[in-house]
Amino acid sequence: MRCKICGSESIVEENGQFVCKSCGCVFFEAPGEEEEAMIQQAKDAIEAKEAEELQKKADEEEAAKAAEAAIRAEEARIAEEVLRSAEETEEAKAEEAVEETEEAEADEEPTEEVIEEQSEPKVFAPGEPLYEAKSMMDEAPAVEDTAEDEATEEGTEEKPKKKKSAMREVLDFCFPIIIALIVAMLLKTFVFANAQVPTGSMLNTIQEGDRIIASRLEYNFHDVERYDIIIFKFPDDVAAHKQDPNHKVEYFVKRVIGLPGETVTIVNGVVYVTDKNGKSQQLKDDFVTACTPTGNFGPYEVPKDSYFVMGDNRESSIDSRYWTTTNYVDKDLIIGKVKFRYYPSVGKVE
Repeated sequence: MRCKICGSESIVEENGQFVCKSCGCVFFEAPGEEEEAMIQQAKDAIEAKEAEELQKKADEEEAAKAAEAAIRAEEARIAEEVLRSAEETEEAKAEEAVEETEEAEADEEPTEEVIEEQSEPKVFAPGEPLYEAKSMMDEAPAVEDTAEDEATEEGTEEKPKKKKSAMREVLDFCFPIIIALIVAMLLKTFVFANAQVPTGSMLNTIQEGDRIIASRLEYNFHDVERYDIIIFKFPDDVAAHKQDPNHKVEYFVKRVIGLPGETVTIVNGVVYVTDKNGKSQQLKDDFVTACTPTGNFGPYEVPKDSYFVMGDNRESSIDSRYWTTTNYVDKDLIIGKVKFRYYPSVGKVE
């Protein structure tokens, strides 16, 4: 005998009724052969759906790998641009040094011409009053003039080159640092999200104090999937922030359980999901290793563009079951998909 809803064989008779221990459904009569056949048919359909989802997940993993390759290519391109900017800066420095050298040489040339003009002697004709004195000066070595010429040449040679201004040196030093900071800010704002997990709500998948990295570009390529681990803005904080702009909005890390249009029901800690077509399935919970889930919750009807999320440590997690303003995460509040842990150990998060 199988349950009409979930196909479980755990059916008992109580007060003339048949009760399914798995999903809690109540029947007034035992399922007949036709119903048994319908249940088997539904079970086969569920298995086919699960196989389709596995294939879809494999395809999405391939797409994710392609996205990661695209991200690495983009990082390489940015690094190449930074290197090219540094090379252009060095070339500009070299050109500036050449220009300064040419200016210094141009400043030296007029001095030599002036010296030659000043050292040219005046010629006196025979019979003029100073002709004899001029003859004596021509015969005697021009010691004073030579000394003056040497002093002028030495002064010209020792003329210092034009130095860079202090402001120019500071700019040359700071330019590569500023470029590196800009690149880091762009990566943090548009590519990656870095966070530290302060609680144990995701044990044992994510340990308390772990530092993780999420991809902001992940959901630019495909939709949010069941079992994804996401970083998002806490909906209760977002609602409070609208009332009081000084209210701080915290980021949460949880696992996606319910997708848009689905109904989530929790019976004795076991999660069941019913899709838009009315087909129900029990979700896997092999990642719930830090506790034994208990309690009955729901049903929760997940709205459009929203998601029902829970922590892997379900007995110690403030998740969609306990929020006050809403039980769902709007797609616009999702920051990204958690991909890696980098401290205190390095590894992939799934």
